[in-house]
Amino acid sequence: MKEQEPKGLPIEITAEDLEQDIQHVNNPIVGLKPIEKKYLGKVTEVRQENNRYIFSDGDASVEIRVVSDEIIKVRMAPHSVFLEEFSYAVPKLDQRVAVFTFTEEDDKYAVSTNTVTCFINKEDFRISFADNESNIINEDFQAMHYEENVQFGGYYVYCTKTCFPEESFYGLGDKPTDFNLRGKRLQNWNSDTYSFAKHQDPLYRSIPFYISLNKGVAHGIFMDNTFKTHFDFAQEDNGKTSFWADGGELQYYYIHGPHMMDVVKRYHTLTGTHKLPPIWALGYHQCRWSYYPESKLKDLADNFRKRKIPCDALYLDIDYMDGYRCFTWNKKYFPNPKKMIKELSDDGFKTVVIIDPGIKVDNNYWVFKEGKENKYFCRRSDDYFMEGHVWPGRCQFPDFTNPEVRQWWGTLFKELVEVGVAGVWNDMNEPAVFGSGTFPDDVRHQYDGHRGSHRKAHNVYGMQMVRATYDGLKLLQKNKRPFTITRAGYAGVQRYSSVWTGDNVATWEHLKIGSIQMQRLSVSGIPFAGTDIGGFSGEPSGELFTRWIQLGVFSPFMRAHSAGDTAEREPWSFGPELEDINRKFIELRYKLLPYIYSTFWEHHRYGFPILRPVVMIEQHNPTNHYREDEFTFGDKILVCPVLEEGATSRRLYLPEGQWFDYWTHETITGGKELDVLAPLDSMPIFVKAGSVIPEFPVMQHVNEFEVEEMIFQVYYSDYEVNSFYFEDHGDTFAYEQDIYLEKKFVVNGDKKSMLIKQSIEGLFTPRYETYDLKIIGLPFKPSKVVVDGKDYIGDLAFDDLKRVRLKVNKNFRQVQIFK
Repeated sequence: MKEQEPKGLPIEITAEDLEQDIQHVNNPIVGLKPIEKKYLGKVTEVRQENNRYIFSDGDASVEIRVVSDEIIKVRMAPHSVFLEEFSYAVPKLDQRVAVFTFTEEDDKYAVSTNTVTCFINKEDFRISFADNESNIINEDFQAMHYEENVQFGGYYVYCTKTCFPEESFYGLGDKPTDFNLRGKRLQNWNSDTYSFAKHQDPLYRSIPFYISLNKGVAHGIFMDNTFKTHFDFAQEDNGKTSFWADGGELQYYYIHGPHMMDVVKRYHTLTGTHKLPPIWALGYHQCRWSYYPESKLKDLADNFRKRKIPCDALYLDIDYMDGYRCFTWNKKYFPNPKKMIKELSDDGFKTVVIIDPGIKVDNNYWVFKEGKENKYFCRRSDDYFMEGHVWPGRCQFPDFTNPEVRQWWGTLFKELVEVGVAGVWNDMNEPAVFGSGTFPDDVRHQYDGHRGSHRKAHNVYGMQMVRATYDGLKLLQKNKRPFTITRAGYAGVQRYSSVWTGDNVATWEHLKIGSIQMQRLSVSGIPFAGTDIGGFSGEPSGELFTRWIQLGVFSPFMRAHSAGDTAEREPWSFGPELEDINRKFIELRYKLLPYIYSTFWEHHRYGFPILRPVVMIEQHNPTNHYREDEFTFGDKILVCPVLEEGATSRRLYLPEGQWFDYWTHETITGGKELDVLAPLDSMPIFVKAGSVIPEFPVMQHVNEFEVEEMIFQVYYSDYEVNSFYFEDHGDTFAYEQDIYLEKKFVVNGDKKSMLIKQSIEGLFTPRYETYDLKIIGLPFKPSKVVVDGKDYIGDLAFDDLKRVRLKVNKNFRQVQIFK
């Protein structure tokens, strides 16, 4: 009897079959015809609707919308059917330009503002952007195109730009790869990546925004698409840069520079800035999976206070819950949470708890019962509830894209707030599911009335979860600013939360990766970010942990965190010598808190990134395009972390201008590389000449005592330099009603005098009355000081470090120091 052929398989595979398979690379359904790539053709029609211009090739249409003088939105609709406008990243797209023009030439159309012009070629529909001097900044290599997605419906959408020979690329969130992305191909699909490796992609967040820098001129591209997106920065072809999505519309914003700082600030006008955090959130945080029972947590707190190591927040991981059920307590480990949290609070500690999205399927569990009764959980295409296994076992998951679900979720924090919990940490919200990785594609989401599958909602799931958490805490904590932290997110997540870079590893390589990730997140619109100090998995040496603490001082978010199967790693875990060094640097963090807090204000109000890579400071210098191991915190302090094992010195680049060594006050001229000593108890830190750096006296926690006199380190400069200092209540929203002080200092000097001016805005009244001004780097010995027109009466002692100290009224307008 003849052997039967396996059913469903061809008897023979021909060359024609192979060719067809190759053409089906985006089409997993066998037997369908190859998908045609549909490129935009010749422009045949154009019409205007207010600040929108609609161009058509007779089939597809493209919208060019003028958003501001520097931002133009491009949107393509296959077959001319535009989707209803909606964006989680850009909550309100305001037109912020009054004057723009439309002109037609023989070969192209032009939509122009005072700053930028968008050209549309008539013959082939290629789009380009030029500055007001007609320099082409960005141009299509070929027309945009789309392909039908026969498996799911909708389209794959593509855009390919010309990549210039000297062009560099930055941004795209916290990719664990080289800072300059040229030569890389990356994708955005939020993924749980335990112990991720260098160059691993994707990770936890999806930020489809990048900055291009070519011949000293920067621009940005923000592709607002929540499906899986892809970016090729001249990897496949050195002359092309491409971005595409697995669904949805092809829509992107061209954001003009010419400076990288301009691009980031304008990106924030679209997606928002981070709200001003409570100042305690900027202190040192200690976390582990997990600190339990209660006696363990109290012992941890006692050690911080007995050892005089500052700390503001302690974290509770999943073991504080009853069977990992969110919003419950394990009464065996924590019999009286309210009493415990009150005792910790009395000792200056805030308590932060973890909350995951997976809700245990248990009809005796009140959260599950409420969610089930109200149909708040995600469903699959067959209308069964989507289920998956995470820490509690079998779980269902709220649909956070439903505003009614978000409102309900916010109310669930009521008991936690009532017992004194100060902050919430959202984890596992990529969303992560054991075994399958994440939700199936057919899960349905309400998407704020713009329904779609999980392919559309996946990348925003974590962002909408932490949005619900933030809004709930804001309502329940009355006028207190919420503190939230999230692992997953999408562009705009900075409006609701801080982030950390996820489950890193205790290696020197990951210390370097973390430094790059924080810089990348900062220029990608997410300012409040940090790493797990010491590494989450693996075992750091004492040296590695200490170097990580030093980097952590200049991380916007400073938290040590480790896995439960590792040795404990607190600042004292590696012996007395390293404990002393760790204490020294954590104390430095607390001294600099007023400066750090002020940089957050500058971000919130003006859109400045908090960490600034060297290329952002000096983008005109091509040698800076690949620098990634140093950055400034704000615009005044240059940070050069030590990232090599055993290193007691390092080579660094000092940007142009005059700088002071933070430790020795030595003056150094920048614009060059130099070798500096960096023993384990030190780290290269430099302060820009002319800076006014506010400092607190060392505290064991924020608001441990009332500041009786503000300290300002004032660094001499022979050219004019501006500095900001911000203060307010530190934890309320009163600043939104102008209950704050924004102080602007101007420093300038010459060989015979130095001038310090202060101007004040806002209505806040601090309790202290005087400043302790520490003038550093005077090139002369002072003989006379005049404060607001009156001679200063006091000691003018001039020490070996060229410092002089002045006690002046907090409201002074002008201080003059004469030789």
